[in-house]
Amino acid sequence: MSTVLDSQRVSIDTLFYPQSRPRPVPQEVQVAAPNLASDFSEAVAVLPFSRKASAALSRRCLQHLLTTAGKAKSRDLADQIDEVLPTLPEHLAADVDAIRHVGNFAAHPMKSKITGEIVDVEDEEAEWTLDVLEGLFDFYFVEAARAQARRSKMNQKLSDLGKPPLKQP
Repeated sequence: MSTVLDSQRVSIDTLFYPQSRPRPVPQEVQVAAPNLASDFSEAVAVLPFSRKASAALSRRCLQHLLTTAGKAKSRDLADQIDEVLPTLPEHLAADVDAIRHVGNFAAHPMKSKITGEIVDVEDEEAEWTLDVLEGLFDFYFVEAARAQARRSKMNQKLSDLGKPPLKQP
């Protein structure tokens, strides 16, 4: 990078590093739920500047994901989480249950009973919410699309053999 100062060319060597690690939204999510993909991308983009804002946007993503892909009917996020937990793999259910608290730290001021200070969202917690959302993307969108592609391929082979297609799940 070069800058002109007082009619002289001055060279300034500067190294720029990414603000955070890249988190591309899977194509399956972009196609099936573009608003969700956009909210997730925004949560990722704002993380280096405000972990609280990122966690709040992640909470919004989680609620959108649970009501659309998870088919939760409740209005409240806590109830939506409780509704969907039994349908998730155990490791993902445990993480979803845990990150509800991170979203609460971001959305509602909470004071420590020990120090009286407002509890803030930590960097690792904001990253964790994004990790869990990625896991949910895989569960609801990516794995479902891969399974459908495998079934379609098998159905084509069965059709070529004159056999009936696989039963629909």
